[in-house]
Amino acid sequence: MPFDALKLSHIMEKIVVKGIHRKYYRVRGGRWYGGIATADCCGCNLRCIFCWSKTKLMGSFYSPSQIYNALKNCALRRGYNQIRISGNEPTIGKEHLLRILELIEVDGLFNFILETNGILIGNDKNYAKDLSKFNRVHVRVSIKGTNNREFSLLTGALPEQFHLQLQALRNLLDYGVSCHPAIMLSFSNREEINEIYRKILEIDSKLEIEEEYVFMYPHVIEGLKKHGISPKLSYDPNNIPRDLI
Repeated sequence: MPFDALKLSHIMEKIVVKGIHRKYYRVRGGRWYGGIATADCCGCNLRCIFCWSKTKLMGSFYSPSQIYNALKNCALRRGYNQIRISGNEPTIGKEHLLRILELIEVDGLFNFILETNGILIGNDKNYAKDLSKFNRVHVRVSIKGTNNREFSLLTGALPEQFHLQLQALRNLLDYGVSCHPAIMLSFSNREEINEIYRKILEIDSKLEIEEEYVFMYPHVIEGLKKHGISPKLSYDPNNIPRDLI
């Protein structure tokens, strides 16, 4: 039975957010985006069958300044000019996220990439309005599948909530927030891919569309087998094309 991703958002927030503190399980460097410092947060409002993160609730609570300072130290040590929050859904715990963005803005050292499934931003236009106050934020909306059916199959959420991801793009663009969509295409046929491209380019023909594919980590393979689903196109984590990094 599909679940309501908005209701799950509230449930998860009670678990992984305490006041302005949020749970994280690590801070790391990485090769993505040409090099970026990453804080992996806990708690998501989707249950993607291909998700690489198994530590959804493990971790400790940190304040915005603690996480920003950890990201800053990691980035400076490695020579990065970009930082991000990833691992699960960063938009859960809005006040925590906005305070981190304030610290980034004041310091002026890094650009911040907000990786999100877009559910909460699509449901609340004011979230996009709040993000528009910051100049160093770029939002990557990770769209799960190409249609209602595929979205529900891959995430477990209500099929009709697929549209919230597309609405997130509209809301962000309405408030002038830098953004782009990244579409999970590993499970889609050509007709479905063409249709989602059409829908996104109808929102804004200038949007740069990133294609996203499953990386077959051992626990991802296990999860796909459990659900009896095989990707049409996937990659070995040790042999990822450079244009996907």
